[in-house]
Amino acid sequence: MYETLQANLNQLKNNRIFEFTVVAVIIISALEIGAKTFELTDSAISITQILDTFITIFFLFEISIRFIADPNKKHFFKSGWNVFDTLVVAISLIPINDAEMALLARLVRIFRVLRMVSVVPELRVLINSLIKALPQLGYVILLMFIIFYIYAAFGSFVFKDINPTLWGDIAISMLTLFRIMTFEDWTDIQYETMDVYPWSWVFYLSFIFFTAFAFLNMVIGIVVNVMEEEHTKMRNEKEPSLSELQDEIRELKELIKAQNKA
Repeated sequence: MYETLQANLNQLKNNRIFEFTVVAVIIISALEIGAKTFELTDSAISITQILDTFITIFFLFEISIRFIADPNKKHFFKSGWNVFDTLVVAISLIPINDAEMALLARLVRIFRVLRMVSVVPELRVLINSLIKALPQLGYVILLMFIIFYIYAAFGSFVFKDINPTLWGDIAISMLTLFRIMTFEDWTDIQYETMDVYPWSWVFYLSFIFFTAFAFLNMVIGIVVNVMEEEHTKMRNEKEPSLSELQDEIRELKELIKAQNKA
């Protein structure tokens, strides 16, 4: 009885129509959250409350299906996505009223939009790639911080008298350098210092080369490399490996030989 129910729920979980329904409900949830940021009439507020109740019940139903359909319950919560989905659904059960947990309940309902990531495999690959790339990106970020620190100290010592607002101390200088790296009116800052130090263009162009070009390309290269590894891993999980095929062929041969001997 339970095995039959589990098989039926597993079939439902993998059904494309059910998957599209889950995605549609997540989109409706996002629209409902956005609608609450506007001034609504009493009837519209009532509709959003009904929608919120429906979405919460549907997500509870969907996570229950996934849990029951999983053949290994012990490993269900070893997946970070399953833990995230369960927490979001559990906290969404907190009613939105004047209670102390009302603010938390409203904030968690915002994160229901992130459930799109756990539902769509391609989005999971992107997030997993970013997470796995963090250790390598950490060294790039550390090196970038060193470059920022050196240039900020230099700019603070040399350009402080020109514009204390931008180069007053090393902290403000680092914020100014971040503005330069993002190309936010950086030429105005450059021309201001060039009026006093004509050679200061070297300072800006070299900094932009190191940060906006070199380090950005490093980050992109690391993320793309990890994404390729994740895509390869996902394809290998979906497709049977060569060794598995060889084992199946070997078993078929032995079965045929046994039948011929009989």
